[in-house]
Amino acid sequence: MTEPHTITRLLIDWSNGNHAALDELTPHVYRELHALARTYLNRDRSNQTLEPAALINEIYIRLIDQTQPIEWECRSHFFGIAARLMRRVLVDYARSRHALKRGGEAGSLTLKETMLLSSQPGPDILAVDHALTLLAQMDDRKAQVVELRYFAGMTHEETARATGMSVPTVKRDLRLAEAWLQRHFLGEG
Repeated sequence: MTEPHTITRLLIDWSNGNHAALDELTPHVYRELHALARTYLNRDRSNQTLEPAALINEIYIRLIDQTQPIEWECRSHFFGIAARLMRRVLVDYARSRHALKRGGEAGSLTLKETMLLSSQPGPDILAVDHALTLLAQMDDRKAQVVELRYFAGMTHEETARATGMSVPTVKRDLRLAEAWLQRHFLGEG
């Protein structure tokens, strides 16, 4: 794994218009993004046809095609944005698959195996996106913590750095968000 300060330096150089920094940065973050995408897609219980490389390529396209350049702060900031983009790509992909199947099921996704106490399959990506949107309307910070932990695979410490919160606050927000999501998916919320 690449040192976080190396990635941060390259991100800042890229923000400052150094396109060579993007070329140098890509192999470092690609490996980490590929591992996250592979892990995330392996959680899917359906016949997922999206490959990790395709997911990462779509994220790169969306990052590079920004009309307003992003002023990168650090490695955690990059992976936080990448997590949000990964979620958007997966939701868009699930919606297109759902439309193609004319009401067929979109790929199912388990945020955390122990989060649901039901024997039912995990919620599909569209249900997860809807639930996170509802949670964000009530408490954007908790939705962001869930997104960073489960879509970007960040540790508690990385999530704390990315959000400017303390680690205990991240853990508390995550526990509360997971409880809310559990109630939501069990139909109690």
